[in-house]
Amino acid sequence: MIDAQDYAEFSRFLSECCGLVLGENRQYLVSSRLSRLLNEFSFAKVEDLLKALRRAADPTLKSRVIDAMTTNETSWFRDNYPFEILRHLLLPELAARQKPIRIWSAACSSGQEPYSISMIVSEWEASVPSRTATISILATDLSESVLADARSGLYDGLSIVRGLTPERRQRFFDAVDNGHRIKPEIQRRVRFQKLNLMESYAALGKFDIVFCRNVLIYFSAETKRRIFDGIARQMDAGGYFFVGASEAVNSYTDAFEMLRTPHGAVLRRR
Repeated sequence: MIDAQDYAEFSRFLSECCGLVLGENRQYLVSSRLSRLLNEFSFAKVEDLLKALRRAADPTLKSRVIDAMTTNETSWFRDNYPFEILRHLLLPELAARQKPIRIWSAACSSGQEPYSISMIVSEWEASVPSRTATISILATDLSESVLADARSGLYDGLSIVRGLTPERRQRFFDAVDNGHRIKPEIQRRVRFQKLNLMESYAALGKFDIVFCRNVLIYFSAETKRRIFDGIARQMDAGGYFFVGASEAVNSYTDAFEMLRTPHGAVLRRR
């Protein structure tokens, strides 16, 4: 078990490096998630791992610790309504502006969200008489391991069924020996990049639509405020922002207004 001092130090490490807030009495969670790393790196206890992190002798270790402590829960077309809004309202409106459309999927995990967005774009393009806009999707995450999974575009039998209809599976995937692989025309639209939400986003450029859903619930109020303001700076007035259903953005920034649609609610940059 982790003593109180080591737990407090590890909590500070997570908060400072990636914004995650453990809270009190989560020692068992830390022990269970780090147990494999302790064995792999031959650490007798968490105290030894913390000493190695302070020395920063192994650049891989920090990344592996973050991977172990990050929750990468995701599914295809999660909650559905953002994708309905995207297809029926946002893509037609933005395409009418006659300029490229840029979409950012932040904290994309193993790729289900950005690939779902890309499928929606393909379905929408097939429904319009002629292609009217160039659409690109940037997908970011701080975990190297889940980004590697996302870039591969390969999903096993369990992950392929969560939120994905048989029709979309048949249309947008190729069956291979060890699972299903996303089709090249869906994959080409998405670019994956490592990014820590605690860092600057200025180099990413401006976006018309941002998805940052069901991740900031694990962050402190101060960090949420900083991230929401940072995302707002990467959007021009009239851009659209999707967050998780339980995330109250207006408690932390006044950069967005709520827009209610027949398909659900979305935030719009003021």
